Amino acid sequence: MSETTTTPFERDVAEQPAALQRLADAPATDLGLLTSREWERVVLTGMGSSHYAGLPTWRRLTALGRSAWAVDTGQLLDDDALLTEGTLLVVTSQSGASGEVTELLRRREGGRVAAAAVVGITDDHDSPLARSADLVVPLHSGPEATVSTKSYLNTLAVHRLLRAAVAGEDGEQVRRSELPDAAAAVQQVIDGVDLSAIATATAQHPARRLAFIGARDSAGTALFAALITKEAAKVAAEGYVGGQFRHGPFELAGDGLTAVVFTPERGALDASLRRLVGDLLAAGTRVVVVGDEGSGATATVPVGGTGDLAFAAASAVVAELFAVDLARANGVVPGAFLHGSKITTTV
Repeated sequence: MSETTTTPFERDVAEQPAALQRLADAPATDLGLLTSREWERVVLTGMGSSHYAGLPTWRRLTALGRSAWAVDTGQLLDDDALLTEGTLLVVTSQSGASGEVTELLRRREGGRVAAAAVVGITDDHDSPLARSADLVVPLHSGPEATVSTKSYLNTLAVHRLLRAAVAGEDGEQVRRSELPDAAAAVQQVIDGVDLSAIATATAQHPARRLAFIGARDSAGTALFAALITKEAAKVAAEGYVGGQFRHGPFELAGDGLTAVVFTPERGALDASLRRLVGDLLAAGTRVVVVGDEGSGATATVPVGGTGDLAFAAASAVVAELFAVDLARANGVVPGAFLHGSKITTTV
């Protein structure tokens, strides 16, 4: 498709490898604050895709024996006693100006909530988050026209750098090797994945239903995929983590349901998800599996790269491309907002 016929959303999708490389080439941020003391707890927060990108970090911190919570900022406003004088608060907001994030920062500045230090992950150096944070970690994703694309992938990469710092890994090695690896894997998906036929069959089914399912590190991918599908394609979709789908939503299985299953981390589906794929297929569901070619699904999408960051980033781009095809099949402009806007400031 020529430059003149692509939408702003699609151009943002295409620019993602360059955005990842831009982050890799940017001056490294000193992340010493993360290990400057023994934090009583670490609270990871954000809204929407900003929050989902931090879920692998929560898993890693927990595996390292750290007291860590992943709570979206809306819920954290309702339960702000979770923030203590010994808390490291990691706030991810691509705009740095989301309504809930701004309110949380206002409460901290007014002394209503405690947090020993705030790490702000954002793309806007002039945002409320950047001005309030004790440490700002820039995304270097650049301007985005509509739904999150570049900013989501760069957020995944920044969180990978945070995990490296906490775990005592060589952050510069991660920057030099894993970020370019992710950029290459994303480019491979952009150049080679075509789910237009399945998207058309899904969007045009009279009883269409759409579910995205992931587990462990792919849980965030499934939630991200459902969110951008609603935003970019105006198709109702839900994201499920692990076995959640069997507890009620499985009654939606059958003709009209398309289920996209993301392989957890790199490697084959685990036994639980493989059984779920088999049961969904037996019930007449159209199933797409991302990251495992041996699943026997209706369609499979291989994901390249060598590291976990490349796997997560490329899997997310599969969801973005699927959303583009769904939008066109649904008769809407991919990524164009009808009722909302790029930054949600209303609480």
